[in-house]
Amino acid sequence: MNLARRTELFRRLQAANPHPTTELRYASPFELLVAVVLSAQATDRSVNLATERLFEVASTPQGIAALGVEGLEHYIRTIGLYRTKARNVIALCHQLIERHDGEVPHDREALEALPGVGRKTANVVLNTAFGEPTIAVDTHIFRVANRTGLAPGRNVIEVEQKLLRAVPAEFLKDAHHWLILHGRYVCQARRPACSTCVLRDLCEYREKTGDAPAKPERPSTRRRAL
Repeated sequence: MNLARRTELFRRLQAANPHPTTELRYASPFELLVAVVLSAQATDRSVNLATERLFEVASTPQGIAALGVEGLEHYIRTIGLYRTKARNVIALCHQLIERHDGEVPHDREALEALPGVGRKTANVVLNTAFGEPTIAVDTHIFRVANRTGLAPGRNVIEVEQKLLRAVPAEFLKDAHHWLILHGRYVCQARRPACSTCVLRDLCEYREKTGDAPAKPERPSTRRRAL
């Protein structure tokens, strides 16, 4: 996809959603970090339901660490893999207290050193909490990047690196949210809503679903038989 088409793609996404953001609910970088760790293999809705109750009781590393693993499990047991996630979050809290004075580090290496935090989670925190122009490639973004031809790649690292080069600089800060929301609600895995997609004519996906918008009929040039 050439630069002109890439620029137009993001102009349209921006016009449709000028101020995109995560659907996870949070009030601080720490709450965002916890929510993202909990969101692995879970929906944002299920995480929000759990953290709404959790953050009312404990919303700092010290507060959640004081709950202990079993205490945290009580609040997040409706989320998939909650036992593993509870252990990771408690360990994460202790590490933040011991190594970072209870603050979320604004540094990729330090973030990825935290229990339960991988590259994707670090990218989300860097982008959403600290405004860094990073892109966290999840299944939605991976699918959109490959289907549209925006940044095709065989794995998430390759797609991330290509996106960082392909996305025009003016759109890079918000690109993560535009792409994930587009993949979640429009360019879905089983049946993408191609017929109503604002990117349809820019997209290189060959198996578009639905009918293309009807073209206006041209006046016939054939003469009627008299």
